[in-house]
Amino acid sequence: MYVCICNAVREADIHAAVAGGGCRKVRDLRTQLGVAAECGRCAGCAREVLHQALQTRASNNPAVRACCAAA
Repeated sequence: MYVCICNAVREADIHAAVAGGGCRKVRDLRTQLGVAAECGRCAGCAREVLHQALQTRASNNPAVRACCAAA
């Protein structure tokens, strides 16, 4: 699904940016992918997808899971 139509950014692009590009904030997505750089209507949806990608990354990484479980 497209998240940012202005810059043709898809959910998969955001997941890839989190996994490989180190994106952790919408600001990072804006810098790397151009999300919310034009009209800004995608910012809310991009934030949701970003949080999903971060959760997926954490659940797939044993070191992150252990750190979160200890907290």
